[in-house]
Amino acid sequence: MRSIWRGAVSFGLVSIGVKLYTATEDKDVRFHQVHAADGGRVKYKRVCSIDGEEIEYGDIAKGYELPDGQLVILTDDDLAEMPLATRREIEVLQFVDQGDIDPVQYEKTYYLEPDGPATRPYVLLRDALENTGRVAITKIALRQRESLAALRVKDGVLVLHTMRWPDEIRRPDFGFLDEDVSVRPQELQMAEALIGSMTGEFDPTEFSDDYREAMTALLEAKAGGGEVQPVPETADPGAAVVDLMSALRRSVERARGGAAAADEDADADDADADEPAPARRAPAKAAAKKPAKKAPAKKAPAKKAAAEEPPARTTRARKVTAAKKEPAKRTSRRSA
Repeated sequence: MRSIWRGAVSFGLVSIGVKLYTATEDKDVRFHQVHAADGGRVKYKRVCSIDGEEIEYGDIAKGYELPDGQLVILTDDDLAEMPLATRREIEVLQFVDQGDIDPVQYEKTYYLEPDGPATRPYVLLRDALENTGRVAITKIALRQRESLAALRVKDGVLVLHTMRWPDEIRRPDFGFLDEDVSVRPQELQMAEALIGSMTGEFDPTEFSDDYREAMTALLEAKAGGGEVQPVPETADPGAAVVDLMSALRRSVERARGGAAAADEDADADDADADEPAPARRAPAKAAAKKPAKKAPAKKAPAKKAAAEEPPARTTRARKVTAAKKEPAKRTSRRSA
């Protein structure tokens, strides 16, 4: 175990150096939140609600909202000046019977270990509590909070239970408490008999967490049946930014210098959509051999094409060729 706090128990004029350890641990089966489609981890960001910017942890302060809606902000420096920040003492206030403490007040449990040469006074306090059957009521400051605590003995070790303050315990306010509900003596006698038949010594090892065992068995069955997948690799955020900048740069260059080329591509796409595939080949070859302006002066290739194709097909090709020139003129007017 690893100690989470180091200080001293103040017992009259005796100071006992101790280390504090968490006495309990959670055994719940823990899950990650993942995207069901690809298994990617779902992560949360600290985002400011005003400017939408992601906030670094070091820039986060504590804010307290007043009843009138105003906000009081406390920084780490403000909290460091509080007396609890440097207080390392468990002060014994009084001794009481353990039965005087309502279990609803208990919050969390810690073990105390003697620190260095404090073993002898530690054992002295432990034996005194055990012999008198008393519990020490103390105060302790943990994680910027002062708590009431009960100090008792368990298995030869001093155990500290942090406790709720009285104003933190809710009062039960239920309607049936004001009703006059009566039970018959025979019913009460049968209930008491049932309780007597089920009475025994409490052994926590006789009980088990059925849900956790079933969940563990389910996970093992899925893993054994091959229903697993590797943890997906996440993309580098820096690379995504570079790709985005590159795409934006190419878009700007195309918008500035490639407007004419884009118009020509659009005209060609319009002509290709209306022109049949066989009639499209002859103009494409002529355009590849000669510039577009000199194409009308060259009548030999046109006659040759007319000789090779049927008359109706030649007439249609001429109509398509004329249609290709008209969008170009319209484009020129738009650009002008």
